[in-house]
Amino acid sequence: MSKEVLIKSKKRVQKHGEVFTPSWMVEKMLDIDEIKRCCKNLTATFLEPSAGEGAFLTAILKRKLYMVSDLYSQNINQFENFSLYALSTLYGIELLDDNVQMCVMNLYQEYYESYFNVTQKFNVKLKQKVLDSAKCIIKSNIRQGNFLTKLTANEHLIVFSEWKILNKLIPNTKNIIVSRTEYTLLDIYHKKENLPGTLINKRSQLINTQQSLFDEEAHDITYEKYAYISTKITDVYKEEIERYE
Repeated sequence: MSKEVLIKSKKRVQKHGEVFTPSWMVEKMLDIDEIKRCCKNLTATFLEPSAGEGAFLTAILKRKLYMVSDLYSQNINQFENFSLYALSTLYGIELLDDNVQMCVMNLYQEYYESYFNVTQKFNVKLKQKVLDSAKCIIKSNIRQGNFLTKLTANEHLIVFSEWKILNKLIPNTKNIIVSRTEYTLLDIYHKKENLPGTLINKRSQLINTQQSLFDEEAHDITYEKYAYISTKITDVYKEEIERYE
């Protein structure tokens, strides 16, 4: 059995304090009663402010997908919808770009393997649109940036997407309809309620770093008038938008 690599280099430890958490410790922490219950809760959300290569998020996803395969897999369509929603509840911020890429890859690999195993059970093929939607969700939820400054390396505000279920979930629900709404990390800090479907244009993400991020006016940003269209969660990869007045 290969030994886990917990340190990439002494330089990275000195510069960024980067030390990875061993898998046994990740599992032990996730076995804390309250966290363990949340891992079995479809709608419970997790935010990892220093995600690294995604050790915690990948382990949480594994537990959530196991729960979905147990409770929401009457047919392949139901598993596809509920597994994508479980994936959409995981968020991460990571300072170092190479770690961000690995985190995205690790989450996608975990999702792919779980999805593949269920398709074997039903003797069906993987659907490309489901995989594309998984990629879209992961890339939207895992962001490069500094949790403390709330900014990316390019001094844009960190932006996340909320994936809100619009239809009522009952035991035999097959399709999940979601509304995608973007929030900056600053919006979340100030508990701001953006309009459903809000799309934050990149040109309006730049912020004067001389201005305090905690000023009341700092998060009052004007967004262009475009919004995401509500859609089936298996179709979010299309990222369809519409203009509004």
